[in-house]
Amino acid sequence: MTQDERRNEILALLAEAEGPLTGSHLSALFGVTRQIIVGDVAVLRARGEEIIATPRGYLLYRQARSGLERTVAVRHGSSDEDLAQELKLIVGLGGTVLDVTVEHPLYGEITANLQLASQADVAQFIEKMKELQAEPLLVLTDGFHLHRLAAPTSEVMEQILAALRQAGFLAE
Repeated sequence: MTQDERRNEILALLAEAEGPLTGSHLSALFGVTRQIIVGDVAVLRARGEEIIATPRGYLLYRQARSGLERTVAVRHGSSDEDLAQELKLIVGLGGTVLDVTVEHPLYGEITANLQLASQADVAQFIEKMKELQAEPLLVLTDGFHLHRLAAPTSEVMEQILAALRQAGFLAE
């Protein structure tokens, strides 16, 4: 299989996938290293394909978008419990946490795609953070961060905002 054939097949798999596909999974499918897959995805992006990397794997951007979107400013402590509570609150009400953004003094805005849409997604994210001994981006900004949220309706979005406000997470 040539590089172009592999890249086209990666694109086809992403288009058919119901969820994210990890680089490790794709590397096993094609018998190449994960780094080769990372390079293939970079080339596909350079060609204009809207592939995003999330903590759970690669997605086509059009698959990730749904419903109404809104950016909210939130603040809380950096403990796993605070982070899990915030994220579970959002997805528990039917929202999706599309990404997180912080403002770094040197690099400016740093945004990470999350694509968390269920309690299981949140649990997997928190577990991976613990496994990697990684800190959330909010540690760079004393707990302040932005989330781009998606909700199926404006009513669901309002419920999410009200719940974030009541929990003391919404920065207004």
